[in-house]
Amino acid sequence: MADDEKVWDEYDWERFLQQQDRKTERYMELLEKYIDDPNRDLIIAREMGWYHLLDDEGKEWVENIDSLFDEQMGKDEEAPPPEAPAAEGAESFELHPLYRASFGLTVWIDHLFDDLGDLQNHPAAVKLATQSAIASAKLAAALSDDDVDEIGMTIAYLKRALKAITNAMEAGVQLRGDTRLDKERYLALNHRLFQIRDGIIALMGEFRSEWRRRFGQT
Repeated sequence: MADDEKVWDEYDWERFLQQQDRKTERYMELLEKYIDDPNRDLIIAREMGWYHLLDDEGKEWVENIDSLFDEQMGKDEEAPPPEAPAAEGAESFELHPLYRASFGLTVWIDHLFDDLGDLQNHPAAVKLATQSAIASAKLAAALSDDDVDEIGMTIAYLKRALKAITNAMEAGVQLRGDTRLDKERYLALNHRLFQIRDGIIALMGEFRSEWRRRFGQT
């Protein structure tokens, strides 16, 4: 993230996000391995290098978090689902046409799978649904940044959204060849995917131009 000396560009942010991805993957591996161990949190803290959680204060913090989690889970089971709070600021990422197109794609894919049936475990179908959802999430992260100094972070998230939507396009081609996905539905899917891809590319160009305008860098 940016500090007082330098504003991070898209490549700084990409390196940072890659580091976070590796840490997340490592954490999930450890969580799966030690999920049933009563000392799970402390073992994971040691393996992850979170040494501040290994002293007495850290152990107490872990115990408090576990206690609060158990307490909240109990309340959630008894209480009805809460109403979603109104979003602060109507001009949020949910209203951006590119995010709406991406979210609409995930809904369309769900309906497609319902119509075709028996696709939940098909590798190409799983890839298509997963990568489309990832693209939507990365777009949300990119478009929800209001910090004018973090254009580099926005571009880095857009690049990740572009990679996900490209993977989804590849999955669509595989799905067309492996299943009874008819030509009409395949063309509709491709139209949505290309629309989102082209939108991401255009938006990346706009943010890169804004970066050069503000910081005088190419």
